[in-house]
This record gives sequence, structure tokens and C-alpha cells, in this order.
Amino acid sequence: MKTIKLLFVAVLAFTSLSVFAQTKTDSFKVYGNCGMCQKRIEKAVKLEGVSAAAWDVDSKIMTITYDQSKVTLDDIQKKIAAVGHDTDKFRAEDKVYDKLPGCCLYDRKKTDKEEDHSKHKH
Repeated sequence: MKTIKLLFVAVLAFTSLSVFAQTKTDSFKVYGNCGMCQKRIEKAVKLEGVSAAAWDVDSKIMTITYDQSKVTLDDIQKKIAAVGHDTDKFRAEDKVYDKLPGCCLYDRKKTDKEEDHSKHKH
């Protein structure tokens, strides 16, 4: 009987720990071209609270598992932008992007102010 109580307490403790750990897995687009990009992007997200990160060169999709109580998805994407790679939510600074090796210079989406407005009727 004592063993059953001990087992029950252990299971309850484990269950309550997993409830408090707010682990979540998300995927989002990160722009880049090659294996060098992959290393740079994955290194950028080695943060406290991130338990797994993988960026797929072909699909441009980052899949990340993290503890929401320690780091936010915005924080993670900002770290990626800080090393020169745009996400759908954050754009890398031009001066950082421009310093990437030639093979890593991906086609960037234009911002609203960069779009050509000459075709619009005024």
C-alpha cells in the first residue's frame, strides 16, 4: 500500500511539473538560402527556454520548441532578424543583411515604403 501511495505521489508530481512547464512548438518562415544560413539561424536561437530548433533550407520553415515562461516567439524571431534573416514578422536591419556572405543574400520582400507606387492612380 505504501508503494502505491509513493507511486501515486510521483505521478502527481510529474504531472504537475509538466503543467507548469509551458512548452510549445511553433513553425514560421525564415528567409535564407544555404547551410551557412542554417547554422547562423539555428545558432541565433540557442536561448534559455529553447529546447529544440531546426530550420529547413528548402521550405524556409523554422520549427522551434520553447518554454513560453522563459522566452517568447517574438524574442526568438527578433534574435533571428538580428543576425540578418527576415521572418514574416521581423525584418533584419539592412546593414546586418548586407554583411551576409554572397550566397546567403536571399531575395527580400519589399516593405510598404519600398514598394513602387508609380502604378497607383492619384
